[in-house]
Amino acid sequence: MKKVVILGSTGSIGKSALKLIEQFPDDFKVIGISANENLDELYYQIKKYKPLYAALYDEKKSKILRKKVKNIKILSGINGICELAALKEADIILLSVVGSIGLFPLLSAINAHKKIALANKEALIIAGDIIKERLKKSKAEILPVDSEHSAIFQVIKGNLKKEIKKIILTASGGPFFKRKNLKNITVREALNHPTWKMGKKITVDSATLVNKGLEVIEAHYLFDIPFEKIEVVIHPQSIVHSMVEFVDGAIIAQISKPDMKLPIMYALSYPVRMEGILKSLDFTKGLKLDFKKIEAKKFHGFFLAVKAGKIGGSMPACMNAANEIAVKNFIEGKISFDKIPYYIKKAMDEHKLIKNPTLEDILKTDNETRIKIQEMING
Repeated sequence: MKKVVILGSTGSIGKSALKLIEQFPDDFKVIGISANENLDELYYQIKKYKPLYAALYDEKKSKILRKKVKNIKILSGINGICELAALKEADIILLSVVGSIGLFPLLSAINAHKKIALANKEALIIAGDIIKERLKKSKAEILPVDSEHSAIFQVIKGNLKKEIKKIILTASGGPFFKRKNLKNITVREALNHPTWKMGKKITVDSATLVNKGLEVIEAHYLFDIPFEKIEVVIHPQSIVHSMVEFVDGAIIAQISKPDMKLPIMYALSYPVRMEGILKSLDFTKGLKLDFKKIEAKKFHGFFLAVKAGKIGGSMPACMNAANEIAVKNFIEGKISFDKIPYYIKKAMDEHKLIKNPTLEDILKTDNETRIKIQEMING
């Protein structure tokens, strides 16, 4: 039986993982869960799943939780979440914390030689080189949970890296790929994703296609593939989750219904496949697969994210921080949708690049960019 820790258990990935684990009580046991500030949901999960440990990032709310729950260890703050990430008895850590804050528990899990099901992309975006170096000194293993990276991971298994000609990441295109321009878009429209049910931040990132730019950087680090060998196409049906073209001209795709249950469970159960996760596709019922290029004028945020990845150094941390603050302000109704890439570009244009940043440099870049962009928005 695998002992599982779920960091970010009250988010969409975390909740899906808990429901999946319920189906396999003989195979998995949840021993630790964490949340940012959702006290009520975490309390419900503690009662239902009976973990040995729980953590709340919000220090005040963790004190309230300690009064409500007496029979398990309650941790708090980023140190508490990092402690969960390194639990000695845990067999696998599902890291589904949203945002750059996920860097800290990821590094803790790597230092503790853990198997990590990674559903946080921002950590790799801002500190990919540092994470790669830490992994070289650790027995830790990263298993991707993003549907696209899970697809690539499954496809390249058993093939040599030198045989890969290119990776083809697919993007749903979000709700606006058919729209002529991205002006006057409401928060409600941006959060109405046509295919996936996700958290607010990643849903907005999918609407701007910045998310796909982040995934390009993530693929670069996860699979040690140069940017020149990573292509992105819009695929509205979200049936082909990604493809790999090999040097002999063969293209192999991972195809399934658009449901995060498959990549989540594949990461948790790897190298075993669990039965009955998704229903089969019926190829005889008019299955349609469309593929289109990304429009540079309309989805400028995607190209900015990829540009930041190619520049490297401290630039991805700058780009990611600017995007997080811009998205937050859009959701709060303080800026328009088309201003998100504007603020990303502004931050990147004014950033003083550090070519080989330390962890401290990255954290400083992240913090300073957040403050700067928020000040710009506040006027």
